[in-house]
Amino acid sequence: MSEPSREAIETAIKSYQEPHLGCDLVAAHAVRDINIDGGQVRIAISLGFPADGVRAQIAEAVRERVVALPEVSGAEVEVVSEIKAHAVQKSLKPIDNVKNIIAVASGKGGVGKSTTAVNLALALAAEGAKVGLLDADIYGPSQPRMLGITGQPESRDGNTLEPMQRYGLQAMSIGFLIDEETPMIWRGPMVTQALEQLLKDTNWSALDYLVIDLPPGTGDTQLTLAQKVPVSGALIVTTPQDIALLDARKGLKMFQKVEVAVLGIVENMSMHICSKCGHEEHIFGEGGGQAMSEQYGVELLGALPLDIAIREQADGGKPTVVAAPESRSAEIYREVARKTAAKLSLQAKDYAAKFPRIVIENN
Repeated sequence: MSEPSREAIETAIKSYQEPHLGCDLVAAHAVRDINIDGGQVRIAISLGFPADGVRAQIAEAVRERVVALPEVSGAEVEVVSEIKAHAVQKSLKPIDNVKNIIAVASGKGGVGKSTTAVNLALALAAEGAKVGLLDADIYGPSQPRMLGITGQPESRDGNTLEPMQRYGLQAMSIGFLIDEETPMIWRGPMVTQALEQLLKDTNWSALDYLVIDLPPGTGDTQLTLAQKVPVSGALIVTTPQDIALLDARKGLKMFQKVEVAVLGIVENMSMHICSKCGHEEHIFGEGGGQAMSEQYGVELLGALPLDIAIREQADGGKPTVVAAPESRSAEIYREVARKTAAKLSLQAKDYAAKFPRIVIENN
């Protein structure tokens, strides 16, 4: 039996469109090595995003296509994740020990931005990444309650803070430093300074991703924060109704003005599923997130139902991804996390600098 050719193997791999990347693995420069030994083929794939939940499926999908070649008698496929740091705004420098910052924003309050942010962070961690969460909503910090964290962070040197730990996340919030019922009566410049201190004076430990829960809105405070925080990409949270989508569009345009890539849109409260009869109803409208994604050329990363369990779990200090990891909602959050990180991995302008070229060895 003759050996399979490089071109045949590459063509077989190209026939698989990786759903999170939206392209084949060769085009994504994710194929790190192909080793041919007679009819035996070994393939090494390095993804630029965490994928513990789908790693086996990706490997099997590639293997099936390769072993279908007549010259191939067997194939082994190894899939690993290698998360790189990506570019931020030109005028800013990355934060030490933080590879990538993902901002979660909304044009208005009440659309589930903070719930999405904490579940996104937990989902990235569940997929195998090292993740931190910064609660930048100075006026209304909600992450301490959502994570069930009490107490104050330690300062070992008197100048910097140690992040709080919960569910495998590193977390920081102004809510750790003040009483839960104390109002923050601060003007914009004070808010910006406080956020910069929380971000830069926290001893983050080797993070792949830092998820930032930004304040809602698109005013001067939000614009200033977007200009001063070195962000790799942003996520816009909205609900389907027209008024929320109008504000979400403003949020998207704000990030465009400060040269931050919008990785996608998450539509929250997409539909209500009756807990009694299972009837589905789009009480806030239908198709708004999809229409916005098509209008602006950004992907709709996921649609979450209006589910009382999501609210109860977050209020109880144990968000959905950890409270009900096998639930449909948790799987949607994990899919959103994989797609978000995958889109970020594709932003590199020079693939060759990030991934070695394919090496074909014939033994």
